[in-house]
Amino acid sequence: MVPHLKTALNGPLLALEKQIIEASTSIERWFRLAWQDHTPPFYGSVDLRHAGFKLSPVDMNLFPGGFNNLSDEMMPLAIQAAMAAIEKYCADARNLLLIPENHTRNNFYLMNVARLASILRQTGLEVRLGSLNPEIVKATDIELPNGQRLLIEPLKRQQQADGSARLGLEQFDPCAILLNNDLSAGIPELLQGIDQQVLLPPLHAGWAVRRKSKHFAAFNQVVDDFAELLHIDPWLINPYFGLCENVNFQERTGEQCMAEEVDRLLTRIRAKYKEYGIAEDAFVIVKADAGTYGMGVMSVNDASQVMNLNRKQRNKMAVVKEGLEVSQVLLQEGVPTIEQLEGSSAEPVVYMIDRYVVGGFYRVHESRSRQESLNAPGMHFVPLPFETSCIRPDDAEPPEAAPNRFYAYGVVARLALLAAAIELEQTEPGEV
Repeated sequence: MVPHLKTALNGPLLALEKQIIEASTSIERWFRLAWQDHTPPFYGSVDLRHAGFKLSPVDMNLFPGGFNNLSDEMMPLAIQAAMAAIEKYCADARNLLLIPENHTRNNFYLMNVARLASILRQTGLEVRLGSLNPEIVKATDIELPNGQRLLIEPLKRQQQADGSARLGLEQFDPCAILLNNDLSAGIPELLQGIDQQVLLPPLHAGWAVRRKSKHFAAFNQVVDDFAELLHIDPWLINPYFGLCENVNFQERTGEQCMAEEVDRLLTRIRAKYKEYGIAEDAFVIVKADAGTYGMGVMSVNDASQVMNLNRKQRNKMAVVKEGLEVSQVLLQEGVPTIEQLEGSSAEPVVYMIDRYVVGGFYRVHESRSRQESLNAPGMHFVPLPFETSCIRPDDAEPPEAAPNRFYAYGVVARLALLAAAIELEQTEPGEV
């Protein structure tokens, strides 16, 4: 069942979505050629914001944790995509080790792990779960609310004669290791020097190393090329952004840089709003340049707001997941969401395995405004049946029809995935 969207298209986005639908053949060829030059990440999810006049990604996650929120109809597509991904790395693989987050008490997250493991098993792999959690010292059986069970085991590292190491479990030697742990707490010794096995995603994709600013710099490159193909203004699918380094919220250093960047971005956004006749209040999202779970995020519409944070606001911005201290912040053009579900603000989240869209859901928040991050406690999810509509637009239908809306989502999400591929190439250790 397709959720009923209270969405009114207008102006430039209506024209953009028409162009995307009409150019679908050229777009698919463009992607096909791009994937010949760049290897997609094993998987990823993209948070999109649809403003009615702009459709753009605002975050790209390389360790997606919401597979349990995808509709059951999507599973055949997800299994096919996972098969294609595995064949690239271990064509004759039998064993795959899945390393989840240390959230052994978070049932929502664990149901994601169960769904992901199920997808992988149906590709013909034996999948077992190994934990980085030091509290897991023996095989631990966990019962989930839906009646499923997960067996999580302690990891075992074996040193090889050549100095390298292999990672596995008791009587289990995997060809590939899939991380569903974003390494916010740092890269543990257990994962270092694993040269004979394929680590997916690579270690430098984790938040101990990765930076959102690098991703959106790569996204700039991708969008410029794509916009040339469609003869569109790149801004329609690309949020402006800036970066401030050497920030310390507790010591109030870096405030001047943030204020200047907020001013600069607001000036650029307002100029675009004027160009397109958009009657909106411009705003900027300030967020940690590394980290996830919606932590370390705030919305501002004036530079003075980053200069006068109270103690509670500074504490909220200073530290993100796993106690990671914030020293760099991304300042990103705020994209309001025009979409609503059940009378609440909503935003689409698109899931991909390899280069394929495999589903998605709406993140919905009853108490957040259309100008705030919806990735916050109190959110809930409504699955989207992407199965055919994400890849098959219907040019006989208007842009707001579900197949066309979802196709446009899938196109913009894949642009972000391509940017992630380029980002990982550019930030690979040893690369400049």
